[in-house]
Amino acid sequence: MNSELLEIICCPETKQELLLAERDVVRKINRSIRDGAIKNRGGETVKERIDGGLIRKDGTVLYPIRKDIPILLIDESIKL
Repeated sequence: MNSELLEIICCPETKQELLLAERDVVRKINRSIRDGAIKNRGGETVKERIDGGLIRKDGTVLYPIRKDIPILLIDESIKL
């Protein structure tokens, strides 16, 4: 993810800073997605793996990154 973009974007819900998710976090989420065990905040089961994620500074929410595009929609975010 472009570091300049990371500096200017924020959580659309709380306006908190977003931090790039560690690879281990992304791997764990992708395993759970594969197992059908992840729902987004909109209540839908997440079926498509993520390439990365942006974690809200309070550590409670992850916004997925797919094809280098951060998905900054509240309903698409994942509770951690």
